[in-house]
Amino acid sequence: MDVTPREAGRDDLIKSCCAAAWESEAAGWLLGESFHPGGLALTERLGRALELTPKMRVLDLACGRGASALHLAERFGCAVLGIDLSEGNVEAARGRADARGLASKVLFQRGDGDATPFPDASFDAIICECAFCLFPDKARAAREIARLIKPGGVLGLADIVRLQAPPAEFDSLASWIACVADAQPIDALTEIFGAAGLAATGVETHGEALIALVDEVRGRLFGAEILAGLQKISWPGFDFANANRLARLARDAARRGALGYATLTMRKAEAD
Repeated sequence: MDVTPREAGRDDLIKSCCAAAWESEAAGWLLGESFHPGGLALTERLGRALELTPKMRVLDLACGRGASALHLAERFGCAVLGIDLSEGNVEAARGRADARGLASKVLFQRGDGDATPFPDASFDAIICECAFCLFPDKARAAREIARLIKPGGVLGLADIVRLQAPPAEFDSLASWIACVADAQPIDALTEIFGAAGLAATGVETHGEALIALVDEVRGRLFGAEILAGLQKISWPGFDFANANRLARLARDAARRGALGYATLTMRKAEAD
């Protein structure tokens, strides 16, 4: 199904489809624990760049199944609230927090990242990993993020970034779900957040992490397709042919430098 990113009325469809896809068994199988390039090592690197401390309250925006939120709480001692549009992911994250004895320090709830219920200036820091590319209205999401950060607070963003014009084949709903359809250039991200009131303080590129994840996904797809053929696993509605095609396109784009992965740190100005 083709979707034009700015076509009227598509935002809710994109959000609901992404939430359903990212809570699926296939997502966990193909992407592993942390659902993003670089895994928890890159999450910890981002936490260090934000200078997280035990006194800070952190929001993990689009937290998935909670791997990053739990890791940050364990590594830096901060209190973390994770929100995700998928109720299934939230339930899985709560189970992980209970199992690791962190339920009092790391909380999870269902929520829409660009329309949260929290008061202004609720958090010292926000992290958003491999999810901002999924927000259909990025200016709105950036304004919401900036609203939630305290004066002097920080944002850590990790995302797929576009370094060249994407292939026409990426203009589809499946490509939105795969995080490549609306990936933005780094300069565009800093401009979007700058307009919302956050100033960039650091940028790192990690293209090798994206290539490594895509290669892992392609290998897992191969294994999953064999198991599905043997009826050892069942993913109703999963389109292996399209998934393999997108993975191949993403790998080619990453190899030639059209797609990359970057971490950005930003800061909100101190109150006057």
